[in-house]
Amino acid sequence: MTGTRRDIEFDAEGTTLRGWFYRAEGASGPAPTVVMAHGFSAVKEMYLDSFAEVFAAAGLNALVFDNRNFGASDGEPRQEIDPVAQVRDYRHAITHATTLDEVDGTRIGIWGSSYSGGHVLVVGAIDRRVKAVVSQVPLVSGSANIGELVRADFRAGFREMFDADRAARYAGDAPAMVPVVDEDPNAPSALPTPDSYTWFTETGKLRAPSWRNEVTLRTVEMLGEYEPIAYIGRISPTPLLMLVAQGDHLTPAHLAIDAYEHAREPKELKIMPGGHFDAYVDGFDHASPPARDFFVRHLGA
Repeated sequence: MTGTRRDIEFDAEGTTLRGWFYRAEGASGPAPTVVMAHGFSAVKEMYLDSFAEVFAAAGLNALVFDNRNFGASDGEPRQEIDPVAQVRDYRHAITHATTLDEVDGTRIGIWGSSYSGGHVLVVGAIDRRVKAVVSQVPLVSGSANIGELVRADFRAGFREMFDADRAARYAGDAPAMVPVVDEDPNAPSALPTPDSYTWFTETGKLRAPSWRNEVTLRTVEMLGEYEPIAYIGRISPTPLLMLVAQGDHLTPAHLAIDAYEHAREPKELKIMPGGHFDAYVDGFDHASPPARDFFVRHLGA
């Protein structure tokens, strides 16, 4: 436990998810609360504590959890990302938050980044308990994103691998695995950009020994099937803030900005300098204050 942070765990329809609860500083009664999880394969130690501390200092509780199958949370198969299950788990986390004495269940916000930046677009559209949505450097379309990152001849090869993996799993074999990142951007990996390799490997060594450089092959298949943009027009009347990194080529900025045009008011767009991963470290002062101020404004900290 650090300061006002305590460890938590909660049930997500039979799977135990674990994380941290940050108490809003200066709060004497139930306070507004931000529910947060990380992006593709990342664990909470990869700078989510930094954002949660900023929110807590502004009078907001923060509930941070590891996605199922990752980090401190339970779930099988390990290292498999099912985006639909992760969306449901945000909703389980909201339900858990509303049972806590420190939480005002009528003032819940959600924050997500990268893959979970897509999840909060979906949750914000379908869960009316949510009163404010912050989506940072989001994945808005799995198919469009893979189209930008993966050469067409590689995509055909992946399809054959997906089908073979499906047959093998049906026969009882363990899931096939692929690296999250590789030093060679032309080698098979889920996130084939040099900045992905640098950030994940350095942050894993520095802060997150539980991070593993692998996901199931089916994770990549489900990524290509996931389309948060289909939900974005339904978030309204819940307020939305989208934070886009100008130099983002992992979840390309132009895709996020196109998606933002499909959102309805009330909405805000902030273009940040730098690339996809700058929001966590070098560009933290561009990413965290707008999110904090947006939540304070709309949740009434």
